[in-house]
Amino acid sequence: MRCNRNKGPNVGSFDPETGKLVPFYNPRKQNWDEHFKIKDAIIIPLTPEARVTVMIFRLNNEDRITERKCMKEAGLL
Repeated sequence: MRCNRNKGPNVGSFDPETGKLVPFYNPRKQNWDEHFKIKDAIIIPLTPEARVTVMIFRLNNEDRITERKCMKEAGLL
């Protein structure tokens, strides 16, 4: 639910590296491994779509990182 509140009506955003407007990563049409990797519970964006997705959805805020660490310790990630 948090992600949807952060997204609002937006379908993309400006990539902080290129300044270009790009769509968010679409899990129904795109492969996770081509766009992201996880290191120490931090999601590393590999593409412009991934960068705007991580930024707008706040995927690497402190609470989300803590959640992923707990999930990893529980064997769920």
